[in-house]
Amino acid sequence: MAPSREEVFTTVQDVLSEALGVDHEEVSHESTLQGDLGAESIDFLDIVFRLEKAFSIKIPKGELFPEDALSNPEFVDGDKLTPAGLDTLKSAMPHADFSQFEKDPDISKMPDLFTVRTIVNYVEGKLKAA
Repeated sequence: MAPSREEVFTTVQDVLSEALGVDHEEVSHESTLQGDLGAESIDFLDIVFRLEKAFSIKIPKGELFPEDALSNPEFVDGDKLTPAGLDTLKSAMPHADFSQFEKDPDISKMPDLFTVRTIVNYVEGKLKAA
């Protein structure tokens, strides 16, 4: 039987607390990985590894944290994502909430898409698909 959403959150909370060296209380659904929890790019590999181990799932490279969205010139115009870029990112990250970002798709705000809730949504989807 698949774990409940609360059980998934608790395990994600444990993973992030251990990987980032933060207290459990700091890891809320709305916490952003970089801004609130201090994750750096190298931490994302550790987080993926720990999530795979904790949930017995496989996370393909670039699936949880898309890597090439900002390197494609069709997707970026100055400091904004183009409509094509936004559509591509939304398609690649159905587990993320784009409601605020799509109002102002400034690439400097992209890290705000990576919240604890985003990870919980992703893991839940992987577990249901298994």
